[in-house]
Amino acid sequence: MDSLRLTIETDLSRIDALQWDALAGDQPFLRHAFLRALHETGCATPETGWAPHYLALWRDEELAAAAPLYLKSHSRGEYVFDYAWADAFQRHGLRYYPKLLSAVPFTPVTGPRLLARNDEDRDILVRGLVAFAEEIQVSSLHLLFPADADMRALREAGFMIRESVQFHWTNPGYSDFDGFLAAMSHDKRKKIRQDRKKVAAAGLSYRWLRGEEIGAEELGFFYECYCRTYFSHGNPPYLTRDFFERAHRDQPEAFVLILAQRGSQPVAAALNLAGGDALYGRYWGATEYVPGLHFETCYMQAIAYCIANGIARFEGGAQGEHKMARGLLPTPTWSAHWVAHPGFADAIRAFLDQETAAVADYLGELETHTPFKRPAQG
Repeated sequence: MDSLRLTIETDLSRIDALQWDALAGDQPFLRHAFLRALHETGCATPETGWAPHYLALWRDEELAAAAPLYLKSHSRGEYVFDYAWADAFQRHGLRYYPKLLSAVPFTPVTGPRLLARNDEDRDILVRGLVAFAEEIQVSSLHLLFPADADMRALREAGFMIRESVQFHWTNPGYSDFDGFLAAMSHDKRKKIRQDRKKVAAAGLSYRWLRGEEIGAEELGFFYECYCRTYFSHGNPPYLTRDFFERAHRDQPEAFVLILAQRGSQPVAAALNLAGGDALYGRYWGATEYVPGLHFETCYMQAIAYCIANGIARFEGGAQGEHKMARGLLPTPTWSAHWVAHPGFADAIRAFLDQETAAVADYLGELETHTPFKRPAQG
């Protein structure tokens, strides 16, 4: 019989990178190098409220399955909001933090959370996660943006499922950007063209850089823009320049930088990550305000890049129904929750039943506002 054991690893360097990446697949955010960069540049650490506690399943001393896992002392940087739950615990004299979280820090992107090759190992991971949560007596355990393959194991283990909505663009095989525009309804197509004219009238043009085409100067300008975006909202940035430099060094092929410039002077930047059949819009900023610049830089140029490079899907980040006018359509996303306190688990389950019905109504309403031409009625 195979020898199986579960361990908790607080240092990802203790897990072989090749074995981890063989389970993680082609999404750049789950790669061993990306996660280590978050930890070792000070972004996701115990000091910032993200204490790594990776669950690893070993079979005959080989890594058979794993789950990214953090002991969290707050709920920032998650994009699935449970502040009301934490407040309810506090008002009843109960401790909500620390909690356990399986997610990629600061990254609202759907992907595997139970990194395994088969359902049997996913089931073992889920049982191991709950057992660890019970052992250290945390209030709750949360898996954010799990992949479809994870959902069966989570449902069967009794996790409460929460539904949310993001906006994604899919490529049916457009030959060029004009083909995409031709598929839009007249008013949406007109608005996109008007915005693009405003950007062009401001003297701006675009460059797409990927991988090693992105130099230190371009990455430095991007980071200045990224910080401006956070500070403009009254918050410090989650990620450091060291993180971006290291992540780019370790995974250059994943980085796609879109630069808006006036002549040779850069004005705005959007950093996307590419993996598998998808492009993921993640970070953006600008040094001046230009009407339409945000939409053009973050969405239209990303879609144009996908069309030019045969990429099947563009995920534009968390929330934002304004993205529909640019061709990104509502897409359900999920999270899974285990709560130790029986009374609060029942209350949260009742809340989620109501919320799920409201999300279904919301999706139904959004579908009536498609930005694309409707098929002709026969």
